[in-house]
Amino acid sequence: MKVLFYTREFPPYVYGGAGVHVEYLAAELAKLMNVDVRSFGDQDEQSGNLTVKGFPYENPVFDKSNTKLKAVLQTLSTCIQMNAEEIDADVVHCHTWYAQFAGIIAKLCYGVPLVITTHSLEPLRPWKREQLGRGYDASSWVEKTAIEMADAVIAVSKETKVDVLEHFDVDPDKVKVIYNGINLEQYIVTSDTSTLNEYGIDTNKPYVLFVGRITRQKGIIHLVNAIKYIDADTQIVLCAGAPDTPDIAKEMEDSVSEVKKTRDNVIWIDRMLEKEQVIQLYSHADVFCCPSIYEPFGIINIEAMACNTPVVASAVGGIKEVVLSGETGLLIPLKQQKEAPFEPVNPDKFSRDLADGINTLINDKDLRAKMAKNSRKRVEDYFDWVAIAKQVKTLYKSLL
Repeated sequence: MKVLFYTREFPPYVYGGAGVHVEYLAAELAKLMNVDVRSFGDQDEQSGNLTVKGFPYENPVFDKSNTKLKAVLQTLSTCIQMNAEEIDADVVHCHTWYAQFAGIIAKLCYGVPLVITTHSLEPLRPWKREQLGRGYDASSWVEKTAIEMADAVIAVSKETKVDVLEHFDVDPDKVKVIYNGINLEQYIVTSDTSTLNEYGIDTNKPYVLFVGRITRQKGIIHLVNAIKYIDADTQIVLCAGAPDTPDIAKEMEDSVSEVKKTRDNVIWIDRMLEKEQVIQLYSHADVFCCPSIYEPFGIINIEAMACNTPVVASAVGGIKEVVLSGETGLLIPLKQQKEAPFEPVNPDKFSRDLADGINTLINDKDLRAKMAKNSRKRVEDYFDWVAIAKQVKTLYKSLL
């Protein structure tokens, strides 16, 4: 069997959870079958059953395009280029809307069965309009078309399956829940503190950690606003980069600058670090915080849990299936506005509640130790890529 992946992200160009998913799933599936990856970039490599080919995203043709539409137009252009070479795969598997137009073309032009993994859903990310303008209508159309014409849809959580069935016209039998996973041999506690030393993190004092992109979806501004309620001796480490828009980049800068006026233990690492560096941060953190306002799964939570770190997270989406409140961490309720979807009804209360959860764990060493042990075991029991790859292979076989 041979599968063709279409994806925007693939090493060395990975900035989000979907890219992490594709990287590890491709590596594990390559132990079971031939895997071709066509991605945005300049990759050109082969290793065993895994072949990776990058296609250009930046194109001078679009230099004079509308700023917000440029990303959409370049994306559609790259998707067409990804289909220029003949397809000999048995199945095409797309990841995120950025690559779904390529899947649409492949199914129509080559007649190959199409699988879509729903890492997130455009109808549930209305803030993307500030990033894409009318391009958000285009990305929403691409996603709707791809999902509704797919031969199978993988939902990364049970809640995501509910969302798919609510927002799209899809046969429920075509939607399969297959969780994200983690490399259990790579994500493990390390005693190395070189990254902590590099960024001035005091190894003798507790710290709460955030890892992720600067985007409305990840809720990082709510965590920054919670800092004033977090115990003064607790360090705040924000490993946050790749802002979605200049506006949210400035909002982040202003918010961090404001909080730094009253405390000097806020460390903002404003770029995406290498895996080995992030594993160090996970390993020595006392608490990991995931304040997302929308999260179909949340790979960052299992990364932290695998490194024996309890999680304080918003009780949204697939997070509720990953973090067991009271056992592997604490879930913070998030009441959202009807008129402004996925914004808290009371943002200050949500920030206070995040801080309360963080303070509770920071001040209870025994509870943290219990949750740390439970966290690692839960990841081992449910989120191993080896088992997940076998589930995906079974799904592919069912389509042939």
